[in-house]
Amino acid sequence: MLIAAAAESADLAAMVERRVAGLPLEYVIGWAEFCGLRISVDPGVFVPRHRTEFLVGQAVALTRPDAVVLDLCCGSGAIGAALASAVPGIQLHAADIDPAAVRCARRNLAGIGGCVYAGDLFDALPADLRGRVDVLVANVPYVPTDEIGLLPREARLYEPEAALDGGSDGLDLLRRVAAGASIWLVPGGHLLVETSDQQAPRAAEIFAGGGLSPEVTSLDELDVTVVIGTMRAHTS
Repeated sequence: MLIAAAAESADLAAMVERRVAGLPLEYVIGWAEFCGLRISVDPGVFVPRHRTEFLVGQAVALTRPDAVVLDLCCGSGAIGAALASAVPGIQLHAADIDPAAVRCARRNLAGIGGCVYAGDLFDALPADLRGRVDVLVANVPYVPTDEIGLLPREARLYEPEAALDGGSDGLDLLRRVAAGASIWLVPGGHLLVETSDQQAPRAAEIFAGGGLSPEVTSLDELDVTVVIGTMRAHTS
């Protein structure tokens, strides 16, 4: 991959040196492969994980071609780009609090008409999206603070801590998203988040408390769990 990305031998030598020093491969070559797409990834932006392709697959199954889709905590915009590729015709919106991620996502989503906003979760969104979102995908950070030190070196040293740290039990951001989702989802709309198998029961309880009917699904092959919440029709 380094050879293919290098324009000439001097570039290759510099790229090899950066990789040997520990820089994530995606930062060295400038992109990550995700759901068959080449996603631009700038240094300091969360690198999309292959296990998150399971989250995308669950979202695709719930998304109509004319759906309004929101990719919250979008990072590079990989999830939104993958959804738009799999379900052409969606109205795609994305948001992140990190300016570097927003710049990266805007570049990745520009060709498919995605709108990317900068700000803290729902605060970033235009008011006219309220009550209109059919599918809300939020790949929130879910690593408990005390476990950050156990992550692979590349993640610990080079990726933004805000994209990894989910608070004391790893569910702080999930709580905030679940609490606010009812304002933005249409009745019958869906919220999907990735979490760990151990966190899933508590995450489902949090979803239920936010007016969502929860469902937990997992894929052992990728060691990934997704919680899906469906907006109850009687909840305003």
